[in-house]
Amino acid sequence: MLVANRGEIAVRVMRTCREMGIQTVAVYSDVDRDSLHTRYATEAYHIGPPAPRESYLRMDKLIDVAKKSGADAIHPGYGFLSENAEFAQRVMDAGLIFIGPPPHAVDVMGPKTTARQVMAAAGVPIVPGLESPVADEAEALEHAKRIGFPVMLKAAAGGGGKGMRKVDGEADFASAWRSARSEAKNSFGDDAVYIEKFLVKPRHIEIQVFADTLGNVHYLFERECSVQRRHQKLIEEAPSPFVTPEMRKQMGEVACNAARAVGYVGAGTVEMLADANKNFYFMEMNTRLQVEHPVTEMVTGFDLVEAQIRVARGEALPWGNQPEHPRGWAIEARVCAEDALANFVPVPGRINHLRAPGGPNVRMDTGVYSGFTITTDYDPMIAKVIAWGKDRQTARLRLDRALAELTIKGTTTNTMFLRQILSFEEFASGTYDTGIIERFQKQNPPWTTDEHKTVALLAAAFFKYEEEIEAHTRVVVGKGTGKTGKYVNAWKRGVPPRAVNRW
Repeated sequence: MLVANRGEIAVRVMRTCREMGIQTVAVYSDVDRDSLHTRYATEAYHIGPPAPRESYLRMDKLIDVAKKSGADAIHPGYGFLSENAEFAQRVMDAGLIFIGPPPHAVDVMGPKTTARQVMAAAGVPIVPGLESPVADEAEALEHAKRIGFPVMLKAAAGGGGKGMRKVDGEADFASAWRSARSEAKNSFGDDAVYIEKFLVKPRHIEIQVFADTLGNVHYLFERECSVQRRHQKLIEEAPSPFVTPEMRKQMGEVACNAARAVGYVGAGTVEMLADANKNFYFMEMNTRLQVEHPVTEMVTGFDLVEAQIRVARGEALPWGNQPEHPRGWAIEARVCAEDALANFVPVPGRINHLRAPGGPNVRMDTGVYSGFTITTDYDPMIAKVIAWGKDRQTARLRLDRALAELTIKGTTTNTMFLRQILSFEEFASGTYDTGIIERFQKQNPPWTTDEHKTVALLAAAFFKYEEEIEAHTRVVVGKGTGKTGKYVNAWKRGVPPRAVNRW
């Protein structure tokens, strides 16, 4: 199987393949030559420069590698070409198996606008807005005025928070419109954008659905995804503290009906927004595996990637009947190489130390390792830490403990910020909505003192000093004779650097 992706999702898919006795093929760009997914696969092939449009979005290169390697199937992961109907069709036309829904289902449900049209026709409640993308900025502004601010601009061709902007008023529309289209084009190769009403204090809840070729369609409960920054999820949990058993059943049945309406096969996610009165509205369907799928795996005990592969082989859903209820509670935190105190700006760098958390019922999915260099070419998410517990409080405290154990040196991460959100009263009580991060930041504004600045400068100085000593040591080792040999021996014996320098 060729995995047409990179990073942690590529490694995660390959792990299941190993357990199933399936050999894997990795593809990599220039900067991913030493990535974990490249090393983990049975074979690896170079496909181009770092820019996704020249590597991971090149359908011809991916299919060519699949043929050269003798692969039988292609798994798209998430992002990149995972929701591209043309890619799915080209994979099948090449005589390969696409590990995902059939092209017509992707074609209908992948683009958010056509999905809204199908759901509206089926009588499913949808968020007020347009059912088709708009190409003209002036026309788009008129629609926004008619719908009423605030509105959301959303990329029609993809998800993951890419190409999405909230617009509070007419003065902000032009810049938001341009940036949304530009990001959509760069992420999905399509700059189509549509508009929908922004609901005040909504909760973002999604239903995991799974269907096979034999007519079985199941829902594997819900995931709460309301902790978001820049419309990208940071913390997800299953089940949702907001959803009642009755609401879960209603949402599950709506999601299954949506899947049946388009002849869906494989893993999919129906994303919804819910208001304070527990009214829910269809937002979009992600025709792929989600980043947050591990929390569903934790509360069901199912391997969703294995299920994807078995369904693609023509087998029935491996768990048999529709599961009755979730087992315990699971919460996932996305660890990103970014500075939460500087508006989540990405922080590239070389990881010089990595210690993963351990203990019972803790899982970490990652695509990095000690010595790996993080670049700005791709999404800054570098790991996912997931914890399971018999109840929500147990899972929450266990995840906090796991994040406290996680150590990553060489770059800045959002680990402490994630821990702060976990202990924030809104989250701890389960009463939060999609505005939780903004409210947290207002109550806890970034702050520093002269003492903090002094400590930071000292830390930077010590780091630079150790870096130079390490470089000097490598040069001395290369000489290897005379006094230099004594220098190295002294260094290895642990003689303080100052004493070594005097030598």
